[in-house]
Amino acid sequence: MLSKKEPLNDRGQTLPLMALLVLLAVGLAILAAELGAVAVERAQARTAADAAALAAATDRVDPEKAAQLMATSNGATLESFRRDGFEVVIVVRVGRARATAKAQSVASFIP
Repeated sequence: MLSKKEPLNDRGQTLPLMALLVLLAVGLAILAAELGAVAVERAQARTAADAAALAAATDRVDPEKAAQLMATSNGATLESFRRDGFEVVIVVRVGRARATAKAQSVASFIP
C-alpha cells in the first residue's frame, strides 16, 4: 500500500515574506531619493560656482561682492574667493555639495 504524505502546514508564510519585500522596497525608494537629492545639490553647486566665477571675472569694481551676490542668488554659500591677476577661483557650497570654478577676465581695448 502506498503511504500518503501529510501536507505541510504552510499557512501564514506569505505575510512575513510580503512584509520583508515591502521593507526592502521602501528602503530602496529612500536610497533612490537620497541619491537624487545629492545629484541635485551637486548640479546646483556647479551652476552657482560657474555663475559666481563669471560674475567676479567681469566685475572690475568689486569682484568678491559680485561673486557673493551671484552665489547667494543661486542658493549657494560662497566659501572661498581668490583672485590672482585676471583669474578668479570660487568655491561655493549648496547643502553637502561643494563646487569650485575658475574664470578669467579678458582685457580688451575698444578704440
